[in-house]
Amino acid sequence: MSTDPGFHSIIDYTVDGPETQAELVAAFARIQEEWVRFHPGYRSARFHVSTDGTRVYTIVHWASEGDYARFVATSDGDGRAAAIQRALAGLAGHAEPRMTGRPTYTVVREVGPGPRGSGS
Repeated sequence: MSTDPGFHSIIDYTVDGPETQAELVAAFARIQEEWVRFHPGYRSARFHVSTDGTRVYTIVHWASEGDYARFVATSDGDGRAAAIQRALAGLAGHAEPRMTGRPTYTVVREVGPGPRGSGS
């Protein structure tokens, strides 16, 4: 299995329960739809919620680091930040970011399904 050459931005929040998880996912999905998904190189946003109801982890996938950099340079960052603040203020519960700076990553290795290794 080959690694995906794409680029990823990670959004990580702690929340105060499953209801807030659902609200945050809905709000951030709207932000992706209204502010992000039409930019060149955008591939997807995958929303993950912890089974204990305390975390929302979003992986935003870009075709390349350059596409992400162009998005950051040319998009309405202030408008998007304001939309995020409005979304957070509109939650019935509490959500707090866990990431700092611009948490971005490239995939360097992936292990997929296959036969049992020889060291077992």
